[in-house]
Amino acid sequence: MIKYTISIILLTLAACILQQFMPAIGALYGARVLIFPLVFLCIAVTVEIPSMLGLAFLCGFLWDAQHTLGPLGGDPEIYPTPPESLHFGYSIILYGLMGFLMQGIQPLFRDGKWHLSAILSGIAILLYLLIEYLLINFVRGNFSIPAGALYRIYLTSALTMLFSPLVFWLLGHISDFCNHTIQYQGLQRRSKYLAT
Repeated sequence: MIKYTISIILLTLAACILQQFMPAIGALYGARVLIFPLVFLCIAVTVEIPSMLGLAFLCGFLWDAQHTLGPLGGDPEIYPTPPESLHFGYSIILYGLMGFLMQGIQPLFRDGKWHLSAILSGIAILLYLLIEYLLINFVRGNFSIPAGALYRIYLTSALTMLFSPLVFWLLGHISDFCNHTIQYQGLQRRSKYLAT
């Protein structure tokens, strides 16, 4: 278990570094592959809730430390000193919510239906990007959502989802290397209570 935990933390850090070199695809409205959040989502379905929450904190912290969210904005009467970006730490909460979304289908993943987890990873990225965009609009004080931004959010989610089978394959090999069995304990506990 400790070898697997160390391995997934190292994989997360490697994805964080790799994310810096992932270019935007200009022909697709500036969409890009979000490897770092994808690795978190794929790991979230393979670990238990405490490990997922710890990883959500780490990933959210690193994500916020790396990114600024655009230029100043907002009505000067409402925001006399407009914020430069969203407050540090908002990504930790969003990563935690995405992780709980993935935890919800963990029994299906354990039954070998990883393709549903792959689809849900795309949906989770879509929700993350939409919530982040709405928060930025709220901070700026206007709610304009141009079609280009929606296309970018959708295409980024779809492109990222295409890479999820590769990440699940890699996690399978890491768990084999570490002699770790990816299990879901929640069903066993529930069935034990139902049997008594």
